[in-house]
Amino acid sequence: MTQKRLRDFKQFERVLDPDVFAPVNANAWLGLTDVVGSTRAIASGRYNAVNMVGAAAISAIRNRLPGVQIPFVFAGDGSSFVVDDTQLDEARDALARTATWAAEEFELPLRIALVPVTAMRAAGVDLRVAWYRASEGVSYAMLSGGGLAWAETKMKEGAFAIAPAVKGSRPDLAGLSCRWQPVPAKNGSILSLIVRPHALSTPKQFVAVLAEVLKILHHNEKGDGTPIEAERLEFKWPPRGFLLEARAAYAGKSRLRRTAGLGIYTLFARILFATGLRIGAFDPERYRQEVAQNSDFRKFDDGLRMTLDCSNETRIKIEQVLHIGAEKCIVDFGLHEQTSALITCIVSSATANDHLHFVDGADGGYAMAAEMLKRRSVGGS
Repeated sequence: MTQKRLRDFKQFERVLDPDVFAPVNANAWLGLTDVVGSTRAIASGRYNAVNMVGAAAISAIRNRLPGVQIPFVFAGDGSSFVVDDTQLDEARDALARTATWAAEEFELPLRIALVPVTAMRAAGVDLRVAWYRASEGVSYAMLSGGGLAWAETKMKEGAFAIAPAVKGSRPDLAGLSCRWQPVPAKNGSILSLIVRPHALSTPKQFVAVLAEVLKILHHNEKGDGTPIEAERLEFKWPPRGFLLEARAAYAGKSRLRRTAGLGIYTLFARILFATGLRIGAFDPERYRQEVAQNSDFRKFDDGLRMTLDCSNETRIKIEQVLHIGAEKCIVDFGLHEQTSALITCIVSSATANDHLHFVDGADGGYAMAAEMLKRRSVGGS
């Protein structure tokens, strides 16, 4: 195991309590991915592909280590996960194959790295994990301690890099899909938000600003701002990410066979969702409810990361709090507005309640918010 697992918490606000986090074991490693040139890809209208590639490493490592609880975080144009040294070969192979697949199928170069926790602690930072129970079937890992942010910086500098696998290599991405239509904003706009601690802030100051942001959402927006509601999920045919999924579902088949088989399967799914017809243990209406409950629209990865459906009034209040925090050198932040949200999914079984749904803004989302955060951090508040 990569850590001593503390009890899962159900109130998201508890992510601000350091006592819910436990340090990972000394033999743990952090796997990281990041799409190179994601801003250019987004500008050319390819954010669906960026999100698919961003989530791919999570799918690949889960399929390489079935039944193992892997802490992971989806970040839009990349992702991270934690393994121990007994799982290092599987992690390295999954990352290497994912990078080759991303380059050959989508022409999206992917940075990949494996960073030992010992290196983080030698640098004066740590990697700690907590588990937020989003629903009865799904808990998402939250990461703190500064280790993830440190590792991301080192990866972009070229440290701890892993070479891609040989040409033609493919990861096992069974279950990775993006079939739901973009979900339009209902309350005003979809706000992608990243808040990180300023280098001069104290943990107490940082937590106070985040608590104020969460308080605004709790008092002003239904569901604390979630953009995913069951009754607003739309499944069309062919589904939104049909060709992307066909390029992910390798399994040794030709692209034509993959596409044909996926077309038949998704057409059948479209009929079930349109009619509400139950087949065996699959209930389409229950599944919609689970999609909404299992969505990761908020998370903590050395900072607060959220995709919100919020009113203009709420957005202004949040920005005011963040601008004040930035002026006081407590937070660095980036945000990006768009009209709809995207969902990228990992579904091992449509009849179990543990399917995963990663939420991001549909027009750049976290990647564009990260660009703003970077500009603000360099140029000052």
